[in-house]
Amino acid sequence: MPLQLSQSALTVLSLCQRKFQHIYWDQLSGLMPMEQRSHLEWGSRFHHLMQQRDLGLPLHANPADDLSFYRCMEALVHHVPQIFDPSAWRDRLSEHRRTLRLGDAVFTAVYDLLLLGDDQAQIIDWKTYSRPQQSHWLAQHWQTRLYPFVLAETSAYRPDQISMTYWFVQPYLTEPIPQSITFPYSAAQHQQTRQSLTTLVEHLTASLAAYQEGQPLPQLPEGSLACEDCPFALRCQRGAYAIDTPALPPLTDIAEVVL
Repeated sequence: MPLQLSQSALTVLSLCQRKFQHIYWDQLSGLMPMEQRSHLEWGSRFHHLMQQRDLGLPLHANPADDLSFYRCMEALVHHVPQIFDPSAWRDRLSEHRRTLRLGDAVFTAVYDLLLLGDDQAQIIDWKTYSRPQQSHWLAQHWQTRLYPFVLAETSAYRPDQISMTYWFVQPYLTEPIPQSITFPYSAAQHQQTRQSLTTLVEHLTASLAAYQEGQPLPQLPEGSLACEDCPFALRCQRGAYAIDTPALPPLTDIAEVVL
């Protein structure tokens, strides 16, 4: 059975192999801070409303809804109307899923919005946090690398005809102003991503075989910052849950016990 991998799985794998094992192979779930859970729920609801709007379904604000959903949505429509103009693109696909088999793995990409023209394809992704000051980390993020790759492999578009744009909206602002970062794609990037994915799949396939024989995936070194707020810190005995093993004194320093 091929490995099932998404950009989320690749991101976790690049951060910590043991965390990847716990989530995707051990099927464990760790405790998530309330604030983080609340933010994820807000983002999920916002994505759902954006999909409803794109499908032409009525959007009726009900008293239980947070009005910040609709403020952010209206801000996007106001600042980038071309994204929402149905006549500007040959086709537009919301929450569109594509899969790609590469070696012993199947990669899945779910596009928030895919805008398709005759000779241009634009990937749109909604982010519900502020635009990062530095875009370098986002350029190296697995979503930025995987999504154009999968689209190029599963369509007639050349890599240089594909781009990916992140739109950032911040919840709970009275007057949210969307900001964006666009990443063009190229044949060189496509080849580099192919090589990275091929190497990763080969390594992960070997790791899976070892895991099935009882060998866990490697942990991060003790003292790693990523362990501080990891939900599996207790299980891994990392961060605040690290166990200090006291060193035993030399035998010559231990007093004899008289029975």
